[in-house]
Amino acid sequence: MSEFKEKDMQTIIGWILRAGVLISIAIVFFGGVVYLYRHGSATANYRDFNGVPDFVHSIPGIINGIFMFRGRAIIQAGIILLIATPVIRVIFSAIGFILEKDHLYTVITIVVLLIIFSSMLSGHAG
Repeated sequence: MSEFKEKDMQTIIGWILRAGVLISIAIVFFGGVVYLYRHGSATANYRDFNGVPDFVHSIPGIINGIFMFRGRAIIQAGIILLIATPVIRVIFSAIGFILEKDHLYTVITIVVLLIIFSSMLSGHAG
């Protein structure tokens, strides 16, 4: 097996970021088309405020909404993927540092991941 190079990891991380953003854009666009197809002719009611439907507040609701071909659920899935893209980048950076045997940056990256995941689980933005 050839020696792993830092340039290889940077190339992989660049492709991950590009692919994540492009796939997210495609999913959100497709969800928007589905939403407009199903609700585009509806008249807006500006007297009563109706917030986001309950099914887009949870992962199971979003997955169920995707299978039911609901535009808002598809859009929400694309937004979640867009948010997850930088987190996936940090994970791949950690893998790269482990392969490079760079212990300091491996520890720093793992600490960053722990902070991200603890923030996600606690519900605090920062």
